[in-house]
Amino acid sequence: MNNRLRAFAQENYPDSKSDLFSMFIDRLMGIISKGGFIGLMTPFTWMFISSYEKLRSLILKESTLTSLVRPEYHAFFDSAYVPICGFTLFARQQPEYKGAYIDLSEFYGANLQPLKTLEAIRNPNCGWFYYASSADFKKIPGSPIAYWVSNRVREVFSEGKKLSEIAISEGQNITGDNERFIRFFWEVCEQKTGKHNKWVLTAKGGSFRRWYGNIVDVMDWSDSTRAHYKKDKIARIQPKHLWFRKGITWNLISSRGTGFRLICENNLFNKAAPSLLFSEQNENLINYLLALLNSKITFELLKIMNPTMSTNIVELLNVPLIIKNKERIDSVSKNNISISKSDWDSYETSWDFTTLPLLQPEFRQPTLYETYTKLRAHWKETTLEMQRLEEENNRIFIEAYGLQDELTPDVPLSEITLTCNPYYRYGNNKSEKELEKLLLTDTVKELISYSVGCMFGRYSLDKEGLILANQGEKLADFKEKVPVASFLPDEDNIIPILDDEYYPDDIVSRFKEFLKVAFGEEKLSENLDFIAGALSKKGEASEKVIRDYFLKDFCKDHLKKYKKRPIYWLFTSSDKGKVFNALVYMHRYDRTTLAKMRIDYLLDFESKLEAKREMLQEGINKNDKDNGKKETELAKLKKKITELVKYDEVLKHKADQLIEIDLDDGVKENYKKFEGLVGKI
Repeated sequence: MNNRLRAFAQENYPDSKSDLFSMFIDRLMGIISKGGFIGLMTPFTWMFISSYEKLRSLILKESTLTSLVRPEYHAFFDSAYVPICGFTLFARQQPEYKGAYIDLSEFYGANLQPLKTLEAIRNPNCGWFYYASSADFKKIPGSPIAYWVSNRVREVFSEGKKLSEIAISEGQNITGDNERFIRFFWEVCEQKTGKHNKWVLTAKGGSFRRWYGNIVDVMDWSDSTRAHYKKDKIARIQPKHLWFRKGITWNLISSRGTGFRLICENNLFNKAAPSLLFSEQNENLINYLLALLNSKITFELLKIMNPTMSTNIVELLNVPLIIKNKERIDSVSKNNISISKSDWDSYETSWDFTTLPLLQPEFRQPTLYETYTKLRAHWKETTLEMQRLEEENNRIFIEAYGLQDELTPDVPLSEITLTCNPYYRYGNNKSEKELEKLLLTDTVKELISYSVGCMFGRYSLDKEGLILANQGEKLADFKEKVPVASFLPDEDNIIPILDDEYYPDDIVSRFKEFLKVAFGEEKLSENLDFIAGALSKKGEASEKVIRDYFLKDFCKDHLKKYKKRPIYWLFTSSDKGKVFNALVYMHRYDRTTLAKMRIDYLLDFESKLEAKREMLQEGINKNDKDNGKKETELAKLKKKITELVKYDEVLKHKADQLIEIDLDDGVKENYKKFEGLVGKI
């Protein structure tokens, strides 16, 4: 709507101003004679969404819904996805009149719609025909047209107190410019991150997950930026007394259902992750409420109030609270939070990540294969334990709300939201064998990723947590933090990834060294075979499989893991040819890094290939019997050298500029400075 139409809507249709279709309903209700009928086909959003609550109230107050049909989204033809309903209004209020409702949403396509409609009319007990009155709808907060709801569910809304009576939902944090003011925590300095620093950990949505996790973002919370939030027309900031409060957060929009998670005292939250906070006297209810919100009870109640992909705070505050069995529910909730937190913190993209489960003493066995086998057994036990706890949680709440005849406590494995659970992580449309293969492969890739972190000093085999994670830190800083180290990081912060072992700090050589330290030298060959088998189905030599992974796929996986904001940057002579490649850890980058890369690696590598070219040429000149093969190899070599020469021109130009970066600017802005040198994101 433009300003003129918006003003017209506000002035003439204050109860239905959200949309032209809703104003049209309002208009027709104003001109129909009393005792007349209106028949309409409209979007069905007016039936549930809070912005149409006044329109629903108007309809239920002045008219009677006599019939409504809700077709399936593809009711006209396959390529049209249309959320509509057809309904009739009688222009007199009869609150107890039971209108007829036919729900065709489970029957795909145009052909079935008329058949199932007629079947419902002939047989009201078919399962998709319902009767409901205006009085029934008014028993539910917001008066959604929830025709399928039982009398017992309607009673639940009146029996329990609303969450709004104990929860605080005052205001939101909106930056007005997320590109400028929000980063992933791995983009910025560790020492600038935390409750009393510039960057504060912030809930901002994420994947479908319950109980704990999804905190990967940080928000600029410096004094000057907070002042900007308060003055900016778009930005908003919560009142100070609500900063850093323990509470419950969730994703505003989710296609897989709503997962409610604990938000801790050192976190804030963004508009994309609305949150409930509580007064000090009610904070003892947080674990209980988290369990309620993650139960089937809340799932069904929210579906009644708003059956869309959005979970708005308005509907959530209307969830009825009945407190029973509090001590047991608190225990179940605490256990689920603990399991979920341990799972979340087992991966690099958690702020509280310390080390890989594969490296933890309780799982360590003589070989990597045996270690993984023991870890996998633990993951299965953990997943089944959470499934048992969630089903117990459902059972207690179903009994407390008296809905045993309508709900079962069962929770499928695909909804046990642990990253170590392949049924959740990869979806339900795969065989068990496929799921196990995917989990094994990803676990091995996580080991490789962690090893690269150790090569750069971000992590250490001898000390848990982040080590070098601040701008410009060097090997000397690592030695100060880890005085006795079994595996030292790379000295110059440049690790070559080439098609052969040209340098002592070649990435495959360093990976083998990592494995020797982590799992023992005597089992190196066996462990390399296990890793190669997890990465590839081919029967190639293990080291070749691993080198190919670093050359072709490591950086792709790193981009995916770090959400297109990589911390290990691939400097490459070509996205296709990839003759020269080297990784650089952005936190250790300094203005001399490019010059070192050029002199110590690129030019030296070019010299090595040039020497190889001369040897091949000499062999060809002597008319060796393998001349044809050598000429083919020589042509490839010349092409590689040409690629290196071109790359050197760009690298020299950039190296001479002595480029500085500022981690506060984030990966996206800093990465632009090296265009032409780094792989594309």
